[in-house]
Amino acid sequence: MDTQIIITLILIAVTLYAFIKEIAAPDLIAMTLLCLTVLLGLVDAKSVMEVFSNEAPLTIGALFVIGTALEKSGGVMQISHLMEKLPARHLRSTILLLGVVTSFFSAFMNNTAIVAIMLPVTLGMARTRDLPASKLLIPLSYASILGGCCTLIGTSTNIVVSGRLSKYGLEPLRMFELAYIGIPLCAIGLLYLTFVGPKLLPSRSSVIGVLNAEQRSTPLFHILIEKYSPLVGIPLLESPLFDKKNCIHLMEIRRNGERVMVPVNAITIQANDRFLIGVHGHRNKVDTVEAVLPDQGITTLSKIEGMLTELVLTEESELCHKTLADSDFRQRYNAMVLAVHRSGSNITKKLATEILAHGDTLLVLTAKNNLSSLQQSHNFVLTDIAQSNPAPGFASKATVTWGILAAMILGTSLFSEQFPMHIATLVGAVAVLWLRIITPRIAYAGVDWPIIFMLYGMLALGTAMENTKTAEWLAQGFVGAVRSIASPEWLLPLSLSMIILLTIVLTEVLSNNATALMMLPIVVNLAEELSCNPLPFVIGICIGASTAFMLPMGYQTHMMVYGPGGYKFGDFLRIGLPMNIIAWLLASTIIPFVWAFWKFPEVWFIKIRHGKSRSILQRA
Repeated sequence: MDTQIIITLILIAVTLYAFIKEIAAPDLIAMTLLCLTVLLGLVDAKSVMEVFSNEAPLTIGALFVIGTALEKSGGVMQISHLMEKLPARHLRSTILLLGVVTSFFSAFMNNTAIVAIMLPVTLGMARTRDLPASKLLIPLSYASILGGCCTLIGTSTNIVVSGRLSKYGLEPLRMFELAYIGIPLCAIGLLYLTFVGPKLLPSRSSVIGVLNAEQRSTPLFHILIEKYSPLVGIPLLESPLFDKKNCIHLMEIRRNGERVMVPVNAITIQANDRFLIGVHGHRNKVDTVEAVLPDQGITTLSKIEGMLTELVLTEESELCHKTLADSDFRQRYNAMVLAVHRSGSNITKKLATEILAHGDTLLVLTAKNNLSSLQQSHNFVLTDIAQSNPAPGFASKATVTWGILAAMILGTSLFSEQFPMHIATLVGAVAVLWLRIITPRIAYAGVDWPIIFMLYGMLALGTAMENTKTAEWLAQGFVGAVRSIASPEWLLPLSLSMIILLTIVLTEVLSNNATALMMLPIVVNLAEELSCNPLPFVIGICIGASTAFMLPMGYQTHMMVYGPGGYKFGDFLRIGLPMNIIAWLLASTIIPFVWAFWKFPEVWFIKIRHGKSRSILQRA
């Protein structure tokens, strides 16, 4: 075995370990990988520049801008209000309608964005229709994945794979090419969730799911510390204003008209300080703070409406790997954390020192008029709809943005040669900026930059696998293994089925983009070894890399519903394993009929005829 192949295999193994163990952020791991491929001589400087010229990251970035425009213009609220008008009342009809709407929009928008939009809507439907949230939220996450398999822009994985095909002399995938397998998979998956799902899904809820509207509502009081109050000069942590056992929760401190933005353990109460506090869970309903803290020299200035809500930490949240104290959560977001839901259990003690993680659900007490501010944060997903954000009418920027998205899809579908995907998405992104639907600053903030940089790193690994012939070596080993167990007539379909299964398994523990980019050079070389059309294998890894149903960490939308649904690890395994099997069997059966093994693309003939693999064409 060549030394460079050994080095590349070691690098792949180390990368897999780093991703699985999450020793650092995925984008940092990927960019480190890019640097190592150059430093170890696996990729030269010219090849690295070719990695940065790939159009896939540009396409994905432009789609993020269009998605941000839909969010800021109110397009997402239009979807929310559409769902609220649906007539379904029973569990199965609700799951079906929820799945159809979610999968449809997910075919044209980012899956994570769709789930963020639909999460508060779904929880609202569960409350109003007296349905367990756990019966609806896993189907919501799964439906977003199923819809993403139907189009080229349904998931970033499809875009990345399509953008990489030109390197191998193949035409990029068409907008609706994946629909041949995506639509049947989506239809059967939704039927499974509708009729079998309710039997496998738990009947469980999170902390807030067991509270009705009255229990979730709580008064918040603006109070003034009088000049002769016995609290003056007392450290805040030692005062009754910070007594959670007495159901008093501190929200905000103002001194001399300005908010005090220092840790609470460094604050000493002064005369004329103003506090915003909540009195939640007290055995008696109170209208003033004096009723709870008599004879403390406190005057209630006003009372506002507060409420309990939940915040789900996103994967890119800057709160991850920090404590609530380190993030200064209370002062920063005007909200008090009462509990953290994680892995099916609630953490209520020593919250200030609890290290937060992706997927944690925070039970918070906040002012109702603060919901809009919380909804704007990219650090978490709000599980309540901010009522101050009504759905815009037909003549609005939201409608214009939907029109730009539709024109982009139509243009690239009908005129793919003159209007390729990366140009179409760029035109759409520029259009929303010129029409001032969003500002450039908001557009840049809406791009998920960690995904972009992770793609560049994984593209470099794919180039290294090609340059060092590691992909060819792995393909030869795979073919040899399959030939040892399969007869010649079953060699191709069994190879495809095994590739799909391997991709599904890998994407359960790795990023779907990372999995696809590692598998792509292998399957292209595998097609050369088998003297067949590579497209069935390419489509196979697109589907396999997007169908992670079995583990909650397999797809980021799973972690978004994990806490609000009150789920445990085994819940995903119980309902997700059959979904994985369905996806595997359907893909293995349908793909060979649509993308025949012996129907070579014309450009593939040209590549083979003029490249090193001319003998393959002769054998074919």
